[in-house]
Amino acid sequence: QVQLVESGGGLVQAGASLRLSCAASGRTFATYVMGWFRQAPGKEREFVASIGRSGTVTRYADSVKGRFTISRDNAKSTVSLRMDSLQPEDTAVYSCAASSVVSTIPFRIKDYNYWGQGTQVTVSS
Repeated sequence: QVQLVESGGGLVQAGASLRLSCAASGRTFATYVMGWFRQAPGKEREFVASIGRSGTVTRYADSVKGRFTISRDNAKSTVSLRMDSLQPEDTAVYSCAASSVVSTIPFRIKDYNYWGQGTQVTVSS
């Protein structure tokens, strides 16, 4: 089992940057694909980015491609999301998640087994 705790959210102006971090418990962090999802008020949770076990393969939603960067440090059991050029539409609760899927870098919510509580990101115009 993996426990995930996010940090780094906050209130920023449009165009600013933020870096979210997610710390995982347990010794098996490197065996999981890690992902970031977000949920805006009144909307469904959506995929943001995911990263393979070694950190060399990544996947992004079209809405954040070129602005967000996902990375991981298996030695520290952390996964991060660097967010640049933030826009008001990026406002949401951001959650990290762990997946045991082995054949791909998943983007579907149902493919993720463990979830953090989330951290709020608010972007003002």
